[in-house]
Amino acid sequence: MKETILIVEDEQILLEVLKDYFLNENFNVLEAKDGKKALELFDSRKIDLIILDIMLPQLDGWSVCRRIRKTADVPIIILTARVEEEDTLLGFELGADDYVTKPYSPPILLARAKRLLQSRQLKGTVKEQLRTSNGITINMAARTVMVDSMSINLTHTEFEILTYLMQNEGNVVTREQLIIRVWGYEYDGDDRTINTHIRNLRTKLGRKADSIKTIVRLGYKFEGSV
Repeated sequence: MKETILIVEDEQILLEVLKDYFLNENFNVLEAKDGKKALELFDSRKIDLIILDIMLPQLDGWSVCRRIRKTADVPIIILTARVEEEDTLLGFELGADDYVTKPYSPPILLARAKRLLQSRQLKGTVKEQLRTSNGITINMAARTVMVDSMSINLTHTEFEILTYLMQNEGNVVTREQLIIRVWGYEYDGDDRTINTHIRNLRTKLGRKADSIKTIVRLGYKFEGSV
């Protein structure tokens, strides 16, 4: 079955270019030129990934991202002409999975989208798809997380980070390893990108937040007995 991409972009030329690239790769493509229409499509259609511009009429990309993250972990790639570091961090704090500044290369954007989609595909055996440690249970088939039998809602990126840390329980995982695992390429930003996702993840884990240890100047480690 074809995967469906929602492109939210108010610049017609950019919209058409991106649409052509994804159609040529055999994706279904939905399009919206404002935030309100984007939410209408999201509520009415099954969408596998969203490419979301920030500067939009009626409802900006920040608001759209915030609304979607209340109910779904669908991968979101933010597009923006704003390059301030604070804007990038805000995007990740709101739950975006990737952040691309304009001007950008459509083939690179396509590759990033494919990477995010591929990381959602089921991998491994049934045994490997269910992992429990220190009251935290990950179901990789259903992409759900339980903390002390209570369900918590993680973004796509938060889920990938927690899964990777738990798969390497007791071992230090560097920031570079996390970046390659989640995004599949060398990210050229600073460490605060990963730090922001880890902070959000710890908040959602609540009293189990201490399961994720910071290893100064190296990265992070998941410890099941804390």
